[in-house]
Amino acid sequence: MADALSEARTAFASRRWEDAYALFAQADASAASDAASDAHAAAGAIDADADAAAGADASDAAADAASAPLGLVDLTRYARSAALTARDPEAFALLERGYGLSLAAGEELTAADCAFWLGFRLFSLGEAGRAQAWLERARELADRHGDCVQQGYLLVPRIHRELLAHRNREALALAREAVACAERHGEPDLAALALQLGGRALIEDGDVEAGIRMLDEAMLTATSAVAGELTRGLVYCAVLGCCDRVFAVDRAREWSAVLGEWCDSQAQLATFNGTCRVHRAGLFLFAGEWDAALKEADRVATAPAADRRERAGAAYETAEVLRLRGAYPDAEAHYAAAAAGGVDPQPGLALLRLVQGDVATAAAGIGRALGTTSSPLGRARLLPAAVEILQADGRDDEAAAAARELASISERFATPVLRAEAAHAAGRILLAGGDPAAAVDPLTQALAGWQELGALYDEARARLLLAEAFDALGDAEGARMQRETARSAFEALGAAGAPGVLGPFGAPGAPGPLGARDRSDPAGPSILSPREAEVLRLAATGITNKEIAQRLGLSARTVDRHVSNILAKLGVPSRAAATAYAYEHDLLHV
Repeated sequence: MADALSEARTAFASRRWEDAYALFAQADASAASDAASDAHAAAGAIDADADAAAGADASDAAADAASAPLGLVDLTRYARSAALTARDPEAFALLERGYGLSLAAGEELTAADCAFWLGFRLFSLGEAGRAQAWLERARELADRHGDCVQQGYLLVPRIHRELLAHRNREALALAREAVACAERHGEPDLAALALQLGGRALIEDGDVEAGIRMLDEAMLTATSAVAGELTRGLVYCAVLGCCDRVFAVDRAREWSAVLGEWCDSQAQLATFNGTCRVHRAGLFLFAGEWDAALKEADRVATAPAADRRERAGAAYETAEVLRLRGAYPDAEAHYAAAAAGGVDPQPGLALLRLVQGDVATAAAGIGRALGTTSSPLGRARLLPAAVEILQADGRDDEAAAAARELASISERFATPVLRAEAAHAAGRILLAGGDPAAAVDPLTQALAGWQELGALYDEARARLLLAEAFDALGDAEGARMQRETARSAFEALGAAGAPGVLGPFGAPGAPGPLGARDRSDPAGPSILSPREAEVLRLAATGITNKEIAQRLGLSARTVDRHVSNILAKLGVPSRAAATAYAYEHDLLHV
């Protein structure tokens, strides 16, 4: 046992978690076997005439020795090794053993620690009944000792419950109480946990700046040498999740690099690795580094230790890249895998339906997602897609309302991504409403925002909207420059949303059910309905949509929708391009 135990301690100190787990298991089994042999010998030595009760006591003592071959410190290390290698059942069994041994040794606060971590992990897995039972055991023990650090830890699940109930200020008050407890008792792990929860509460309550500061403090505390690896991983992943939720991309990139280095430095780490990589895949996707995003997501999908939720998150990020690159059947399969794993496939799936020309299904999907999402930040993730889809469905008033809601959320939370999204949506609404001059300013703001954030794909889409506005204002040269720059970006990305594939007003690929067509394809004109061909002939004369509506006895909104469909079916980004297409294919004769 001695050699295995010594090696296990060395492996644990070196953060070789798989090795540590295997060696502790070996030492544990060896010690259990030795203890059983000793107990058997002791039992055999009992004099036949000895008191029967004494024999029973000896047997009980032998059984206890056999069931607890490791000391409490090593048992705790063994349990941590199990947790860090994603062996929850084994970790639970070891913590339960530690709880029993601690009580037997009269170490109630150590028993409370075991009960807390057991209950807290069960709580995170959604096993509310067992979690509550263990947390209550921890509370009963801690209450006997007055002001102790265990009281602070027991505030952590309470903070989580307040956050889930959207009682953000109550959560913040409890987080501050937990931080104060950590400071009194010199407990950095508790401080880091409480600080990240307090930061989340501030962000959810709309004070993003203060929340980010608190998250930064949590990360600095977690990166200190004295913080435990389990707490460090919990805090790292939680902080990245908060940054992602509030669209704090710059901070997420900074801390993602720290988390990535931490994960990469521990080849045998299973817990947290998948979550880390899913976050990184999302950041790569946003930055236009799509191959890197696919690589990170694939590492999660093929990792034996990845859990269901991590695999589902990786499937969603993969689906997003595939959708943007035009691999629609594969994207659909990955959205389905995300849904099967418990991750809502919206808004990506609705945008996929839009690009496939199924506007009704797209509208139903995004409508359901919005109807079941109440938090402002959750809705902000859906509203940009809703604006595009509702416009395509001819529901202009609802699209405008969605853009206004997005602007309101942007004002409240004021992160650069939200500001760019809100400006982008506002410009889209103005452009579709026939006011290209008014659309130029918000679209220019959106373009600047995307450039500052390094969001190449979104930057290119903003350029296409600006090109549409410039065309409408008679600035053909300015429109051409914006469109050529966008084309270069799409080609660099390998995006399906290059000019000739993008739908109306620069939607993220909405070519209609037949997909984009090459301009040399003589079958192209046949995809237009008779009414659409009629609208195109009139649009080519240079008259406005309103004038077309008057001539054909249609509403202006109906003509707008016909023009959008024409652009989508022909795979061109503007009325001017559609006119050129019409001349090229001799569509202007009656």
